Amino acid sequence: MRIDILTLFPGMFSGVLNESILKKAQEKGAVAIHLVDFREFADNKHKTVDDYPYGGGAGMVLKPQPIFDAVEHVTAGSPGARIILLCPQGERYTQKKAEELAKAEHLVLICGHYEGYDERIRQYLATDEISIGDYILTGGELGAMVIVDSVVRLLPGVLGNEASPVDDSFSSGLLEYPQYTRPADFRGLKVPDVLLSGNHQRIAEWREKESLRRTFLRRPDLLADYPLTDKQKQWLKEWEEERQ
Repeated sequence: MRIDILTLFPGMFSGVLNESILKKAQEKGAVAIHLVDFREFADNKHKTVDDYPYGGGAGMVLKPQPIFDAVEHVTAGSPGARIILLCPQGERYTQKKAEELAKAEHLVLICGHYEGYDERIRQYLATDEISIGDYILTGGELGAMVIVDSVVRLLPGVLGNEASPVDDSFSSGLLEYPQYTRPADFRGLKVPDVLLSGNHQRIAEWREKESLRRTFLRRPDLLADYPLTDKQKQWLKEWEEERQ
């Protein structure tokens, strides 16, 4: 995969891209990540990328020319690239979206700043608009970091254990079950006996049930469209009755 990040502040990414999984993924050749300062594409001597909005109003708006030219430069020879606009009006980012983007060969992330974008960027350039949550950030850089991290970890060979991303919270539609490691008894706090039993069938059922229980207690909204089995429906019924 190739990822191009268009930003006015490329220095913000140095720590994130050069540590942990993202660093290893690049070293393995699973992904090539490029930082592009779109100010360098401004066609005026002052390298101005923003201007006052037509009709008046507070703040400055990013001009279309530098961003159009930068995107056309990085996508030359890559007609199927996904051009992603980071903005508050975009689609709420989810694990499902991360899994979709992980199938692409080329992603271009555009990090906004100031008051917003010229609408022509949204209408005629972007293929996707994404928001990482219902709150306002100074710019799109932090959102781009979130997307890059969540997508790259899904690429083949990036994580040591290929099952790891499959079991993560949201990947199955439910929150992840509780996890434990050694020691089995820490200050009198013990690991559930079933996890020490060696019975893989019982362990799988315990994990399924605890995953559902955790989702029921913490994020019941996720269950609205989840395809429950008869066994899972019975568990939910029992927990509902316990609450009464």
